[in-house]
Amino acid sequence: MKKIAVIGTGYVGLVTGTCLASLGHKVTCVDIDEKRISSLQDGHCPLHEPGLSPLMQSNLLENRLQFTTVLEEAVQGAEAIFIAVGTPENKDGSADLSYVKNAIENLSLYINDGTLIIIKSTVPPGTNQKVRSWMQARSERTFHVVSNPEFLREGSALNDFFYGDRIVIGSTDSKAGQFLEEIYSKLKTPRLLTDPLSAEMIKYASNAFLATKISFINEISSICEKLGGDIEQVAQGMGMDSRIGEQFLRAGIGFGGSCFPKDTKALVQVAKETAHPFNLLSTVMDVNERQKNLLIEKALKRYGSLKGKNVAVLGLAFKPNTDDIRESPAVSLIQRLQQLEANPTAYDPVVKSIPFCPVSDSIHEVLTGADFAMICTEWSSICDLSLDVYETTMKRAVLFDGRNCYAPEDFEGRNIEYHSVGRQAYEGLRENKKTHKH
Repeated sequence: MKKIAVIGTGYVGLVTGTCLASLGHKVTCVDIDEKRISSLQDGHCPLHEPGLSPLMQSNLLENRLQFTTVLEEAVQGAEAIFIAVGTPENKDGSADLSYVKNAIENLSLYINDGTLIIIKSTVPPGTNQKVRSWMQARSERTFHVVSNPEFLREGSALNDFFYGDRIVIGSTDSKAGQFLEEIYSKLKTPRLLTDPLSAEMIKYASNAFLATKISFINEISSICEKLGGDIEQVAQGMGMDSRIGEQFLRAGIGFGGSCFPKDTKALVQVAKETAHPFNLLSTVMDVNERQKNLLIEKALKRYGSLKGKNVAVLGLAFKPNTDDIRESPAVSLIQRLQQLEANPTAYDPVVKSIPFCPVSDSIHEVLTGADFAMICTEWSSICDLSLDVYETTMKRAVLFDGRNCYAPEDFEGRNIEYHSVGRQAYEGLRENKKTHKH
C-alpha cells in the first residue's frame, strides 16, 4: 500500500483517485473548490460515469479515500503525488499550463524529500522538463517527475483503468519508473517504459490519430452519399481489415468532448512551434467543424427555411454514458437552429438542462408536434425508440439521424421521411411524396 495524493478532482483526478484507492492504496484527493469537496466528502459523485459513484462511496466507507481542500494535509507523508488538474486550450489552441504550474508552485511549499510527482494531466511534449524547472526554482527538496498520461474514455473509464490497453510511464530515473509500476502492480495491463517527452507525445498522437480516423470516414460518407453508396457497408468492409479495425469508423456529425478537439488543436500548435505545419490535422479539425453543420444543411435543403419550425433535438451529451456537453455537436446544432429562427427543444436521458434551450425529461414530449427531429447522440433510449413514436407524435415524421442509429430498411412501409449520414434518404410511403416540398 502506498500513500498517494491526487491534485485535482475533475474527471481524471476523481476517476484516478477512486481507482487507486480500489487497488488498496491510501488516497487523498485535494481541490480548491470547497463546494465540490464538501459534496465529495458526503459521498456525492459529481460525474455521470457508470460505476464510479458506488466505487467512490465504497472507498470512502473503507477509509481508503479522502477529500480535502488543504494541500498540506493531502501531501503530508505522501510517497507519490498525481497532478490531475485541467489544461484548457488557449485562444490559439495551445494548452494552458497555468493550473499545472500553480499546482507545482503550491506543492513546492510542502513536498518531502524523494517524493514522486506524477503528471496525469494531458500536457504538451516538454512539460515534464518544465515541471522540473518550476519545482527546482522554488524548492531544494529532492524529487522525481514521471509522465503517466491517462487513457480514460468517458462512459467506460473504470474499465479503461482496470483493463486498459497500456500504462505508459515516462521517466529519466529507473527507480522512479519502478515505483510507479509498483503502484499499478495489481493491474495486468501491459506497461510501456519510455522517456517523458515520448510519453507525453503518445497521448497527443493517439487522440489525434483517432480524430483523424473519424474525419476520414466522414469524408468518405460525403462521397458515398453523392454517389449512392452506403457508408455503413463501406465502414464494415474497411473494419474487417485487421490493419484498419472497426473502431472509430462510424460516420456522423463529428466528434466532441474535452479530449479530441482540444488535444488535436494543441498538437497542431506544438507542430507550429517546431516549424512543422501539421496540415493533415488542420484539415481534420476543418472537416469536423463542417460535419457539425451537416444536419442543418440537410434540413435547409429539405425545407428551404427553418424559421418557425419546431425541432426535436435528441441527445445533448457529446457521446452516450456521459453528461459532458463540451464541444458537443448538439450544442453547435442548437445554436445554429436558433440563428435560423427555428424553435429547438432538446431531450437527453442524463443532461437535464442547458442555459440556452428548453430540455425535457420525456422524448415523447419533445417529439409531440415537432416539424422534424434531429438525432445527435446515440443513447440507447434514442436508438431503441420504436418508430411508431415518430409516426404518432410528430406533425409529419421527418427524421435527420446524425448518428445512423437506424438502417434504411427499417423504414420500409412506414410514413417516415429519413435522412442519415452517407446514405440515400428514405422518403416515406409513395402516396405521401407529393404532400411536401423536396
